[in-house]
Amino acid sequence: MSIKKEIFIEDLVEQIPESVRYLKEKGIRCIICGEPTWGTLEEAAKEKNFTDKDIEKFVDDLNKFLK
Repeated sequence: MSIKKEIFIEDLVEQIPESVRYLKEKGIRCIICGEPTWGTLEEAAKEKNFTDKDIEKFVDDLNKFLK
């Protein structure tokens, strides 16, 4: 299994609970933050004006949690 930018936030948080802290530190909405969780990691990051390169870094970082 690997994380991709198209993963839904709900699925990401379910698969990697540690991702909540990471997402919150980056300013990306998540379940614990109390914002709606609908949408993908990419959509949530773009709403916060992160670039494609930033999103690639997030995906790389989150995949490290799987190891």
